[in-house]
Amino acid sequence: MWKKLKIGFVIVVLNLACVTPSRAALTIDVTLWLDNATPISVVPFQWQGAGIEPLHMTDVISGDLQRSGRFAPMAEKDMIERPHDGREVNFATWRNSKMKYLVVGKVQALGNGSFQVQFQLMDVDQGKQMIGQSFQVTATALRRLSHHISDLIYQAITGERGAFDTYLAYITVLHGKNGKSSYQLAISDSDGYNEQILLKSSSPILRPAWSPDCKQLAYVSYASGHPQIYVQNIYTKQTTQLTNFSGSSLSPAWSPDGRRMAMSLSKDGNAEIYIMDLLTRSLYRITNNYAIDVEPTWSPDGRSLIFMSDRGGNAQLYKVAVGETGRLGNPARLTYDGIENMRPDVSPNGKLVAMVNNTGGRYRIAVLDLTTNQLSILSDGNLDESPSFSPNGNMIIYASQLGGKGVLAVVSSDGRASQKLRFLQGEVREPAWSPYKSDQ
Repeated sequence: MWKKLKIGFVIVVLNLACVTPSRAALTIDVTLWLDNATPISVVPFQWQGAGIEPLHMTDVISGDLQRSGRFAPMAEKDMIERPHDGREVNFATWRNSKMKYLVVGKVQALGNGSFQVQFQLMDVDQGKQMIGQSFQVTATALRRLSHHISDLIYQAITGERGAFDTYLAYITVLHGKNGKSSYQLAISDSDGYNEQILLKSSSPILRPAWSPDCKQLAYVSYASGHPQIYVQNIYTKQTTQLTNFSGSSLSPAWSPDGRRMAMSLSKDGNAEIYIMDLLTRSLYRITNNYAIDVEPTWSPDGRSLIFMSDRGGNAQLYKVAVGETGRLGNPARLTYDGIENMRPDVSPNGKLVAMVNNTGGRYRIAVLDLTTNQLSILSDGNLDESPSFSPNGNMIIYASQLGGKGVLAVVSSDGRASQKLRFLQGEVREPAWSPYKSDQ
């Protein structure tokens, strides 16, 4: 019935990424949630131990599933029965409640600082178990384990890999009483919890970008007066200055293999797209145009770049093929809808491009289907920006406004669900969703 696993990777990574307890550092507002999401009930796990349960894991799991836009978790107050083992489930009761799936489980304190966590995913219509697993972890690993269980449930039901056990990177802007602002580069879990500050600065920080192995972040800093690109190792906190050119160095983007970085440099007077070999620091110029070329992003196969250019009179997206040492062919225009399209991000399967679309002066998140050339508007704000796909391509995080304050928002790539994440301190900007961790 149970598949027993001891997942040591949870303990290792959480010790690095969670230096403070998992506190309620944010508020999540559900702004759109359609009724055709799959009904599921995540029954509160049975707590077997003295004292207070260290984490209500089912709150995390329900939140993950709801945020995907694919599931409609049942409210705890509406649960007529609360089984903790698959053998206790009365499937007729849950069928009458229109549930399709049921999650049950237990959390047992082992007395040595660790916990035994068991869960089962039940198919209500079929009246049988789909998954049954057991884990042994420490208290600090319970939240990440919750995300891991969410991923297992998501994949078992949809057939697609989940993306809950991943990270976000973002910039927090704190406005001081003296009118001066300070900036923080931070990472957190995919739901905004377990925040860790990697860098504090009195100078602006922009455009965090994850390395493919999820161990480093590139970013832009104005610390030297002009924007330059830096790389920080998340584990050692070691920081390396990658560029030191005149003009501006902007928009770092790691190649899928991690060997190269695309960027926009104005070292020769005009903003152009370059690729840097990260081992040799050699530069290869990709664009050569009178227009401003910025914001490159890679295709998943590493064979092309999509970037923003105003060469057509206003900001639009273009695609160019690239090789190991330069450009292959001329850039081709991709977008035509609206006044402007900018800040592209390509989905992990290479089929969609997320962007900021300006139509009628409203800046909203849109997705272009590269197969059909159909553009779909996903968000409803006026100043939405910085879209970033989840590693499975099913969700997009972006920066938005709520009550005049910068917040993060998540929308499913089909537009079915949207939520805003309001942090308690500062304004939050420039989000970037991590790849899958290298230990997964």
